[in-house]
Amino acid sequence: MAAPAASASLIFLHGSGDTGQGARAWIKQILNQDMAFQHIKVIYPTAPARPYTPMKGAFSNVWFDRYKICNDCPEHIESIDSMCRGLTDLINDEVKNGIAKNRILIGGFSMGGGMAMHLAYRFHQDLAGVFALSSFLNKDSAVYQALKRNENALPELFQCHGTADELVLYSWGEETNKMLKSLGVSASLHTFPNLNHELNRTEIEKLKSWIVKKLPVEAPKANE
Repeated sequence: MAAPAASASLIFLHGSGDTGQGARAWIKQILNQDMAFQHIKVIYPTAPARPYTPMKGAFSNVWFDRYKICNDCPEHIESIDSMCRGLTDLINDEVKNGIAKNRILIGGFSMGGGMAMHLAYRFHQDLAGVFALSSFLNKDSAVYQALKRNENALPELFQCHGTADELVLYSWGEETNKMLKSLGVSASLHTFPNLNHELNRTEIEKLKSWIVKKLPVEAPKANE
């Protein structure tokens, strides 16, 4: 008997300098198996290579540029908005393939989580949910500006962060969580003591449980 067609989609955005296949392999190594679900298609896109200012303009697979890696500088909004358009095409492809918008989850690690928050909270507020692992938004983020004017229901945010993170400080993740909550987002923050800028098994298992809660197996329709 053929496996049932997926009824939901999960888009996982890698961290800066990585690739979709790199992120998939990293998770597989941590779990000793792929992050797989019977009814959910898991998609690992790769960011196009572009000059990345924190690397002195060297080309890197990044979702957007940053002036520097800090939370109190302006966002490179031009590159963020350009990638939001590209990822909107990916979401639209899933919808064309018969997946309802409220059956699509998006998130990622580090920069991938930041990208997901921009995409969902500014342009796709009807997605099933957002996750951000070791991620942050800049203090004056366009996400916050958009939510100040928003009256729609918003996707839930699942956030994880290690307290020993030396690249994206835990306090930046915590501040992002508090700001989004104050703007009407239902947001959780799972804290991992002694975890640096990385993923661990407990975190991915928690994420998987949350994914299944947000994208449950759909009961077959009575009229089919």
